[in-house]
Amino acid sequence: MSALDGRTAIVTGASRGIGRGIAERLAADGALVAVHFGSNEAAARETVEIIEEAGGRAFAFRADLAEPDAVDTFYAALEAGLAEQGAGPEFDILVNNAAGSGSGRIHQLTSEVFDRLFAVNVKAPLFLVQRGLDRLRDGGRIVNISSLVTKNAFPDSVTYAMTKGAVDTMTLALAKELGPRGITVNAVAPGFVATDMNARRRTTPEATAALAALSVFNRLGTPADIADVVGFLVSDDARWITGQYVDASGGSAL
Repeated sequence: MSALDGRTAIVTGASRGIGRGIAERLAADGALVAVHFGSNEAAARETVEIIEEAGGRAFAFRADLAEPDAVDTFYAALEAGLAEQGAGPEFDILVNNAAGSGSGRIHQLTSEVFDRLFAVNVKAPLFLVQRGLDRLRDGGRIVNISSLVTKNAFPDSVTYAMTKGAVDTMTLALAKELGPRGITVNAVAPGFVATDMNARRRTTPEATAALAALSVFNRLGTPADIADVVGFLVSDDARWITGQYVDASGGSAL
C-alpha cells in the first residue's frame, strides 16, 4: 500500500509551481487529489493529466479566493468534483498553498493590492479551515505554505511578508485548537523556488545565480523539494509533529 491510499487531499493553487508539485507528490503517494485553481483552467487540467498519466487520481475545480463568496464557491465546486469521483464530502488533507505576491516596497503600496493579498493569503485559508472542520476527518493534516520572508527582512514585498507572518500565527493557533482531534497543523517555508511567481527576479543569468547563491547548496529550490517536505508532514510518520514552522529554503541566509 502507498502512504496515502484511501485518503483525499485538497491542494489550493495547484495548477502550477509548488502547488502542482505537491499535488503530484500526494497523488503518487496514493491520495485522491482535488486540484484547486483560481483562473488558469488549462494549467489545472494539465496538472490532472500529469497525475493520471502517472497512474494517480485527481480532478480540478475552480474558486477565485479573492471573491467575497470564495468559501461558498470553493466547497460547492469541491463537493461536486468529489461526487463525480464517487467520493463523499469528507477529506483528510488540506494544503493551503494558493497565494498572491508582488506588493512592492512600502512607498509602492496600494490599498487594492493590500486587500487582495490579505483576502487570498490570509482570509481564504482561515475560512477554508473553518468551513472544512466538519468535513476534515479526525487524524487529518493541514499544511500551510509560508515563506522564509517571515524570518528574514524582505522589504521588496512588505505586504506579502505580512500575510505570511499571519499564516505562521494561524498555524500555531490551529495546531493547539485541533490537537484533541489528532489533526496536525504545520507551516512549510520555502525560499526562492524556480517557479513563475518569482520569474521577474530571474531575468538574467546573473540574477538567477545571485538567488541560487542564497542557499548553501548554491541552487534554486524546485517544486519537488517543497512537495517532498509536505509529503512527509501529511504522512503517518509525522503524526507527532504539529505547530511547527519547517524551513524548506535549502539553508538560505544561514
